[in-house]
Amino acid sequence: MDDGFPPPPSMSHPGIVALDITDKFASAPFRRVKLSKMATSLYLSLSPLSRSWTRRWTVGCLEEGESLDEEYDTARDLLPEEVLGIIDQLLCLETILTSVYVEALLRDPNAPLSSMTFLRDSASQAKQPKFLFVLRAYCAGMLRGCHCVNEVVKDELYYEEEDFVTNTYDRKFLSHIEIAEVIALLQATRADLRELSNDVPKDLALALDLRLDCFPLRKANPDSLKMPWIQMKELMKHFKKQHALAKPVPEAFSTKMQRRLASTMPPRPIVHLSFDDTYTHFEQMFQDGKDAMDVLKYVDPQSLLHFVSIFQARNPQPLVFIRTMTQGLLFKDMIVLGHHSIRRILDDDLAIVVLRVRQLDPANDTIEVPTDPRHQLAVQMETFRQRAAECYLDLFRIFCQNRCRVRRTLCHSIQQWDHLQADVEEIDSLLQVCLDEKSLTTAMGNIGHSLPLSSWAYLYKLRQMEWIVQLGFELDIYQPDELAGMYWYLNYLAKTRAQHGDRIKTFVLRDFTAAQESSSWSQTKERNYTRSIAYIRVTMLDAACTWEFADGLCCLYTVLQRLNLVKTPSRPYSNDEHRYEIRMKPFVNIGLPQLPSFDDFTKATAQPETSITELLKYAENAVGGAKKGYEALSRMNDLQTFSVGCHDRWLTNIKGCQKSAIFAGIAITALQKAIETEGENAADLKLKVELPQSGKGYHDWWIVPKLVPKSES
Repeated sequence: MDDGFPPPPSMSHPGIVALDITDKFASAPFRRVKLSKMATSLYLSLSPLSRSWTRRWTVGCLEEGESLDEEYDTARDLLPEEVLGIIDQLLCLETILTSVYVEALLRDPNAPLSSMTFLRDSASQAKQPKFLFVLRAYCAGMLRGCHCVNEVVKDELYYEEEDFVTNTYDRKFLSHIEIAEVIALLQATRADLRELSNDVPKDLALALDLRLDCFPLRKANPDSLKMPWIQMKELMKHFKKQHALAKPVPEAFSTKMQRRLASTMPPRPIVHLSFDDTYTHFEQMFQDGKDAMDVLKYVDPQSLLHFVSIFQARNPQPLVFIRTMTQGLLFKDMIVLGHHSIRRILDDDLAIVVLRVRQLDPANDTIEVPTDPRHQLAVQMETFRQRAAECYLDLFRIFCQNRCRVRRTLCHSIQQWDHLQADVEEIDSLLQVCLDEKSLTTAMGNIGHSLPLSSWAYLYKLRQMEWIVQLGFELDIYQPDELAGMYWYLNYLAKTRAQHGDRIKTFVLRDFTAAQESSSWSQTKERNYTRSIAYIRVTMLDAACTWEFADGLCCLYTVLQRLNLVKTPSRPYSNDEHRYEIRMKPFVNIGLPQLPSFDDFTKATAQPETSITELLKYAENAVGGAKKGYEALSRMNDLQTFSVGCHDRWLTNIKGCQKSAIFAGIAITALQKAIETEGENAADLKLKVELPQSGKGYHDWWIVPKLVPKSES
């Protein structure tokens, strides 16, 4: 029938289920209501929502009769409690560019500090309100501080809008004025304020005085660098106690100020945090700033990597200013931690992980005869350092990003490390010739050559691949029915790392035995070999804990899926193979370890030939083994675990893993008992699975299910 309308679209796609609702719509009760009454009801219900969103979308639009310019008079007389109120309001603002006083102070951006004032003319300045000089000094210090923070962030790796907005909208935050000049103004203002002590109540005078306090930065050692952070944290406690004395002046802030900014965006609404939230915010920032100074206490590169990765993973995560400041402490002017060359850090790491003494001997650099093997060693090692340095240092920078960005950047990083591994294999081959190295044969067969440089690169690549999967659990990327498969893949990666660690250990022990028998044996060499063996030991133990725990959780979630306690949702627009391709996309181009095929992955995860009872028994043993491994790790000191400077946080992390393993064992036992009593029929078990919300478990990387009776839920 041709009724003038185009034909309906095709509904033949398997993911679309089409239903004809014409008859149901025509017979529905609301069809008997008059159209005018329906429209009136709809209008009344939507009007409050419309008014609410109108204000949101029209920020900066003038009300009827409203002036374009801000009518607030910055020359008005202020009570001392009002000055305190404006200062505390500035402290709580998301953006200071809504302040009438800030806009007035920045009126002439290139003026000297002595000429920068809130007042427009000399007549007004002659009659300057009594306490306005306090607010002027505070605003000057605040603006210069904002400029410093902005510059610190811009100098390091960060992500615009995602982390921080460095755009100042053509406002110069006193960047042309020396910090010493601003500090002198603050000190002079404090002195002038004390002279007015008879005109201001004592508690108010103290509150204003403390808000003008500033702390010089000391550069002697990490402990002295902590002092400003400690002092600021103590100062905030006084601010909190004194805040009740403040009298807010809300009319001193307006979105109209943002109309004058160099921006194509409409004015943003004023975001004003409560003082309690602001206090918590600053208290955490000062604590993080204090703790960040410990990064300068360098002992070894593995401890440094542990420090950075664990420090940035704390919850709540340090602010972007703290994270970029940490980057600056690490790599300012291409000098690591202010004292060490990149070569030294890289060589220290190689010595710990694979320890090949002859390749790292500094004396090789003094040999100038091209035919001398030592000269050739020096040339090849320098080629390696130039190739590896960027990838290696980027690891530290990556962990200074927000958690989502860490995972995304690691996905790119493993591609670079995969290329690095392939490149340095050629260097390893050339080093074999220089050293006349023979392949190693043991009772297990021919192991081959040591390949120390490519082994080092491969180990780091494996660690990063594990971090990517583990961060997927932390960031709640995987759906409940995907947990079994992703824990199986984590087990696969960790087992590969443990096997690779065992290979490295074999060659280190061979060199250790040969060195002991040589005439050049010394206590220094013994100490270096002992340190390398200790690192390999703790690495293999950590890998074993990860693979055991991941294996146990894989088996547990497989059983829960078989029992229909973890259900697979309907996905009309995708299938399991497509989802596998998406999850494994970061790893598909990696040469080693080889990515399992979808069929192998599915079979290894589902384990169709293994019964539920056998799976649970296997899960029980695996989780028990992981728990014992974490117990062993928790008994080691900071030197044994290469966590010097961050051992407390490292230990907290291990304890969280250990608790997760304990509760996984409890869940497995509960399921075993229920199956023994009720059988393997899901309906008879009367159990319900509860998964912890993101950040609410004992450890974010281990999502341990909780089994509860349905009657209690």
